Amino acid sequence: MSGWQPIALPGADVQLWPHWLEAAEADRLFAELQQAIAWETHRIRLFGREVASPRLSCWIGDPGAAYTYSRSRFEPRPWPAALAALRPRIEQACGARFNSVLANLYRDGNDAMGWHSDDEPELGSRPVIASLSLGAARRFRFRRRRARGEPAQPGDTLELLLPHGSLLRMAGNTQQVCRHELPRMRHLAEARVNLTFRQVDTSPP
Repeated sequence: MSGWQPIALPGADVQLWPHWLEAAEADRLFAELQQAIAWETHRIRLFGREVASPRLSCWIGDPGAAYTYSRSRFEPRPWPAALAALRPRIEQACGARFNSVLANLYRDGNDAMGWHSDDEPELGSRPVIASLSLGAARRFRFRRRRARGEPAQPGDTLELLLPHGSLLRMAGNTQQVCRHELPRMRHLAEARVNLTFRQVDTSPP
């Protein structure tokens, strides 16, 4: 029986499965991935200069599934066994195929992700992105894209709480009509692992 809950975002296709993994399995996976993934600090461009991203990350995928983000190209690391076993289950739940995953480790509430859309060309115009959350529950925000000079409107921003073991599915025109962020939570001491599964175009340019 599906546990998907539709999220009301005009023009977007977003669904949340709050307890996709049972607590015991989510606990085991959270502990295992913190050790099994080769975490590193990615360098990103922000306001014209290169800075260290405020989280630890690792790009994982099939051979050839390279990904370019913030003018940096990331070659995939091999799938850890736990993620390789998880992939077909994520694919079945989301009705999509994935050849890569961006793993992010937010060490505490000071680590964050700023406003962005997953709209890189290699993801295609209407990508399906599956986001699995493990560890501390974190706030997650969507904000409607506005034309230059367009005033903000009530309801432009929507906030969710992503609990331990939850699965968020973004599809359709979501990346075209919305941006999203993971804001800081200053008093949070616990860590969170987030896995965003994607399908990268590996065909020659």
